[in-house]
Amino acid sequence: MRTSLALAVSAALVAGTALVLSPAAHAAESGTSVRFVDIAGDGGTVLKANVVTPAGADGSVRYPVVVLPTSWATPQIEYLAQAQRLADSGYVVVSYNSRGFWESGGEIETAGPKDIADASKVIDWALAHTPADPARVGMAGISYGAGISLLAAAHDPRIKAVAALSGWADLIDSIYSGRTQHLQAAALLGGAGYLTGRPGPELEKVLKDFLSSDLDQEDEMIAWGRQRSAVTHVDRINANGTAVMLGNAWGDTIFPPNQYASFYEKLKGPKRLEFRPGDHATAEATGLLGLPNDTWTSAHRWFDRYLKGTDNGIDREPPVRLKPRSDGGYEGYADWASVQAHRERIALADSEHLWANVNSGADGGIVLLSNLLDQLAQTPPTVSVPLLPRSFAAVWQSGRYDSGAAVRGTPVLHTTVTPTASSGTFVAYLYDVGPLGVGKLVSNAPYTFHGKTPGRPFAVDLELFSTAYDVPAGHRLALVVDTVDPLYIEHNPAGAQLTFSSPASDPSYLTVPMRKE
Repeated sequence: MRTSLALAVSAALVAGTALVLSPAAHAAESGTSVRFVDIAGDGGTVLKANVVTPAGADGSVRYPVVVLPTSWATPQIEYLAQAQRLADSGYVVVSYNSRGFWESGGEIETAGPKDIADASKVIDWALAHTPADPARVGMAGISYGAGISLLAAAHDPRIKAVAALSGWADLIDSIYSGRTQHLQAAALLGGAGYLTGRPGPELEKVLKDFLSSDLDQEDEMIAWGRQRSAVTHVDRINANGTAVMLGNAWGDTIFPPNQYASFYEKLKGPKRLEFRPGDHATAEATGLLGLPNDTWTSAHRWFDRYLKGTDNGIDREPPVRLKPRSDGGYEGYADWASVQAHRERIALADSEHLWANVNSGADGGIVLLSNLLDQLAQTPPTVSVPLLPRSFAAVWQSGRYDSGAAVRGTPVLHTTVTPTASSGTFVAYLYDVGPLGVGKLVSNAPYTFHGKTPGRPFAVDLELFSTAYDVPAGHRLALVVDTVDPLYIEHNPAGAQLTFSSPASDPSYLTVPMRKE
């Protein structure tokens, strides 16, 4: 993991050099100003930053300002290409390295109170040292920068618009969904933090408790995550009237899309939700190189409307915009509920008995890699459904879809589980199965339980990760359940068994949201 991270950071530095040279050359041509500065954050902590101002800015005119906190483990040059584009269209842009990373001071707080105070300090600095308009302040960012931007909007009413890309609104529902630790995501974030920054003692303790499955610390860990989740503060964002744009990828293995969709529904002010194919931050990546990018185009339009007041029509478009994981174009919906208004129920009538602790071969893929391949080549993780060992994998299949089917939204599993141990984990997978039995992964989600009575059945309702997938004509859908997946930490004791049943009084089923043609 450390070697992979070192290679990734080296690649980022090489790409970063190109990013620095390109905007610098562009600035010389366009007349915009690029300068690197130190900004005093909360408690005087030095934050390394860069400022890009429009051509001809002499202090006589005030411009809207966009503040960009960097992503986790990413240098301060991350947004220079986009900052240049914004400055070309009349924005002051201040991008800064979040505390604890690279050359900024302090320790990594993971979007804690000091990070939120830093954002306000950066706004203060911009208003005092640039021709920024205090009535037109926006924030944006990818991943960590998105999470900080949303939280800052809850605490600083000066922030009028936010574009939060590939971020989180609910940290617990992101990396601890189904009460299951998302192992690869947490290890990647933790390793990158140690490699490029200085984790504080609080973060070190949370990571240790999280990865060691210390249930005695679970409540404390959840409270820590809730404080760092914008959904906890959504009433304050609504009270401030902040215009919020959310963008994410269907296959984000660090911050899955469900939590963004849920948060979107709670927002009361101007809002927009965009989902595209890909994995964490891959939908925005080309924009960081200055290349055409749909996500960044939407973000610029969002700021033009809500910071400049430009009548560009974005507020009259369907606010929920989806691109399916296929060759299909964008689809517009009035709200998230409309996306999944029509649901098909697939009965899970047969009882299935599993031995735990063995990987059946059904997996959710590899963090960052598998869903990037799906984005670029429409090649999600696959498995031969007929060859899955039935001692370790439960399988149910739908009938054939003669005309195909368009899955849109969040599949939900309802079933009854009888364990032989008080704790356990299972993972549910939804596959598109072709005539030869090859299944392409449509969605998945883990579920963990603790404190159950062995031999006593209990009901489970599990949301799989939201998606937009077109099932070809003649194919089936298959639900597969097993107990081991490298993406997640599993809690099955040695020799544990799980039985999935469908009592007459409470039948088991899978509901799949389908778009009506």
